[in-house]
Amino acid sequence: MKKLIALLALTPVPAFAAGDVFFSLRNTDFVVLIAFLLFIGVLLYFKVPGLLMGMLDKRAETIKAELDEAKALREEAQTILASYERKQKEVAEQAERIVETAKKDAEAAAAQAKEDLKTSIARRLAAAEDQIASAEAAAVKSIRDRAISVAIAAAGDVVSAKTTAKDQGSLIDEAIDQVASKLH
Repeated sequence: MKKLIALLALTPVPAFAAGDVFFSLRNTDFVVLIAFLLFIGVLLYFKVPGLLMGMLDKRAETIKAELDEAKALREEAQTILASYERKQKEVAEQAERIVETAKKDAEAAAAQAKEDLKTSIARRLAAAEDQIASAEAAAVKSIRDRAISVAIAAAGDVVSAKTTAKDQGSLIDEAIDQVASKLH
């Protein structure tokens, strides 16, 4: 009730300035005032301002909850971002270590290949030297055999020219005896 009186005291009443009887149902300003006061009374009776305030409070709480959720999501996103940045850094470091290891392995493989090449060259040089020595020995043997053949032929020619048939027969018999004694 106090609210109603305070409301009436604060409301401007232009009808008072007109000088007519204000409290008459023929006065439209009075009727509008009565309707307005009844409307306000109905709103207060059904506690509409409380409902409106409750709805506004509920909306404010919903907005606050959404802001809190957004803040939590932001913090979670920052945590995830930091985690991914950390993982990216770790992956970059791991990739760097892999590259360094690959470089070291490549250098070691190159050094090993050089050593293998040196060994292969040395082995091929040794094989070539062996082949040269073998060819040289074969050539010396061939020359020696040829020299022996020529010497035997020459000796045969000299012996046949300087000996008689009887001497040649005795030489042949002696050679047969020597071969027979060496074989038995």
